[in-house]
Amino acid sequence: MKNKRLWLVGFVAAIALIYAGCSSSPEKALLDKYFHALSMSDNQTMAAMAVEPLAIEAESYEIISISEEKVEPVILPELNKKEMEAKKAVEDHIGPVVDAKDALDTAKYDLDNARTSGARAALKRKVAELQAKYDEEYNIHTELQKQYTEAKEAAAKEEQITLFSLNVQALPGVRDLQGDVHSKEVLIKVKTKAGTERQYNVLLRKYVLKDDAGQTLNGRWIIVKFVPVSG
Repeated sequence: MKNKRLWLVGFVAAIALIYAGCSSSPEKALLDKYFHALSMSDNQTMAAMAVEPLAIEAESYEIISISEEKVEPVILPELNKKEMEAKKAVEDHIGPVVDAKDALDTAKYDLDNARTSGARAALKRKVAELQAKYDEEYNIHTELQKQYTEAKEAAAKEEQITLFSLNVQALPGVRDLQGDVHSKEVLIKVKTKAGTERQYNVLLRKYVLKDDAGQTLNGRWIIVKFVPVSG
C-alpha cells in the first residue's frame, strides 16, 4: 500500500511537470499574440496590447530570458501629488514676477521722462537693479513652469498606462487609488524579414488596484515599451 501511494504521488508530480512545461507563460502568450498581429499588420490589435507598439517587419521572435516578477506600490498618487504641488508653486510665484515687471516698467517710464542728467543717472542704476531682479524672478518662474510641465507629463503618462492595463478609457478618482504594479522584463531576439537580428528588452506591467468600495481591480499584462538592446 505504501509503495502504491508513493507511485501515485510520483505520477501526479510528473503530470504537473508535464503540464507546466506545455503551458504557455503569460508573457509568452502575450508576445505570441502581439507578433502574430504584427505579421498580419493588425495595428489595431497591436495598439490594444502595447502602449508604444514596435514597428518592425519581423519574421520571427525568440524569448531569451524572463526576469523575476517585481511587485511595487503604485506611484500614480504620488505623481499626482507632485503635479499639484508644482502647479501651486507656479501659481504662487505669479505675483512676484508681476510685481518685479511692474516696478521695472515704472522705472523705465521715469527714466524716459527724466529731465536732468543726475536724475537719469540715478534712474539708470535703478533700472539696472530692477532688471536684474525681474530677470531673477523670471528665471525662477521659468524653472517652476518646467518642473510643473514635467510633473504633469509624468502623472499623465502613468495614468495612461494604468488605465491601459485596467482596459478602460477613464476611471474617476484613479489617481488616488492604492494598489500594486507588477512588472517583468523579457529579453527577446527578433529576426527581421531582411535576415537581420535585433534584441529588445520588453517592459511588461500589470496593475492591481483597490477602488473606493474596496473591490479589487485586476488589470491585464500589457507591453509598456520595446527597448532596443545595443551591441
